[in-house]
Amino acid sequence: MDPAPQTHPILSYVLSRIPTLAKPNRAPTSEFDIEQPPAPVHTPSPRTTPSSPSAGEFELVERMPGLRHPSVLRAMTRAVADVSAARAALQVLGPRPDHELVDSSRAIVAAAEAGDARIPEADAEACRAVVRLEETHDAYEALLHEAEARLERVYRSAMEGTDLDDDEAAESGKGEVPASAGPEGGDAAVQEEVAAVLKQAEEGKPVESVRLVGRQLRQLPEAFGRILGLRVLDVSRNQLEVIPDAIGGLDHLEELCLAANALISLPDTIGLLSNLKILNVSSNRLRALPDSISKCRLLVELDVSYNGLAYLPTNIGYELVNLRKLWIHMNKLRSLPSSVCEMTSLYLLDAHFNELCGLPSAFWKLSSLEILNLSSNFSDLKELPSSFGDLLNLRELDLSNNQIHALPDTFGRLDKLEKLNLEQNPLAMPPEAIVNKGVDAVKEYMSKRWLDILLEEEQKSIAAETPQASSTPKAWLDRSVSWVTGVSGSLVGYLGGNKSEKDAYLDQQF
Repeated sequence: MDPAPQTHPILSYVLSRIPTLAKPNRAPTSEFDIEQPPAPVHTPSPRTTPSSPSAGEFELVERMPGLRHPSVLRAMTRAVADVSAARAALQVLGPRPDHELVDSSRAIVAAAEAGDARIPEADAEACRAVVRLEETHDAYEALLHEAEARLERVYRSAMEGTDLDDDEAAESGKGEVPASAGPEGGDAAVQEEVAAVLKQAEEGKPVESVRLVGRQLRQLPEAFGRILGLRVLDVSRNQLEVIPDAIGGLDHLEELCLAANALISLPDTIGLLSNLKILNVSSNRLRALPDSISKCRLLVELDVSYNGLAYLPTNIGYELVNLRKLWIHMNKLRSLPSSVCEMTSLYLLDAHFNELCGLPSAFWKLSSLEILNLSSNFSDLKELPSSFGDLLNLRELDLSNNQIHALPDTFGRLDKLEKLNLEQNPLAMPPEAIVNKGVDAVKEYMSKRWLDILLEEEQKSIAAETPQASSTPKAWLDRSVSWVTGVSGSLVGYLGGNKSEKDAYLDQQF
């Protein structure tokens, strides 16, 4: 349950170098995350031993050279003792449960607590255990963030020679905004601009668009949620850490851009924006999206890229049926919820640079999909669903930098495919020589392979239905003799004296 170097570089570095906090009987890894299932331990090559520092460690030590000093490490040992205890507990509890499992478990627990007698107590208790495990992982994750910030303060104190208690006191007052800066932060000019917008709205003048991009805003006034008639709100590239709940009062809002801030979460009231069509929350610090986002049923474009999302809301696809473009790249997604397959209007899906292990089996239902980017999921993405070839409108596909060994047999059905990137995959099917010839050659090869498969299956089906219809000379002769014998027997019977009434009638006709 080690912290990932990408998100907690100092903590990861310290834990790997303090023997008393190292995990017993386990080969150290450089990229393990609490949200990932246990990975197989690989034997390191002579060139890359477990103790070899990574490029990220070199960069960290270059930026913070004091990390090598023994006294600094001793101070950090005391600072992260609680992380060691929590990590040991999680080793016993096990890996983090799947998000869809957590959602269903919470629903069962809620029903059981509401008095639903149909739910066995054993099942309810098992679901409670799943919910408790998820909450434990959440608490551990928060602990990691606190420990990383604590280590930064310890390091700064050690380098500046200041007392740690004094530094903690200064840090605790960090969130207080100086009076000269105003309640929303930023300089005087920005405050005047904000005040002018609010005054215009209070006077009843129409305000349809507010764009405060790159103004160093640290807070968004609650009063913004009372600007009637506002259709566009763009506060990207600021320093916002929280969006007020009052944002849900913007009934007419159609476009909301919160990109490039420091948001850790979004308010649940965002689901009240019933007219919202474009939402951009990229380049923040989001770990999850509120389930209420599914209520924004008119959404056409959703950009949640460049965050730390480990999952998407379970029911997101059932509600967002009008969504045309979805950007989820540069996150930590391990899977897509099956409800995504219900986004039948989806035109573009960009999911590169995640940790996807595969796609939902009903992915073929995305009948409007034309642009799909699944590149750089690296060792996690190894195959595509067999029904992938049913994405008949697909025009552009990027599968580069994965571990795909073979394209699905139905791939040849993608007649409209114009752009295809298969680089950096251990492909065996189709062969490399075919891949190097381009998308048309791949389509032709896979199409011929698909026809061969269909022909073979048809032949097997015929053989199974008529097993007696053998094509050997002996079997043909046996069938011929049997047929002649049957015909001659019928003639003898007819020409003999035993004629039926029907036969006599026929004779009269002659």
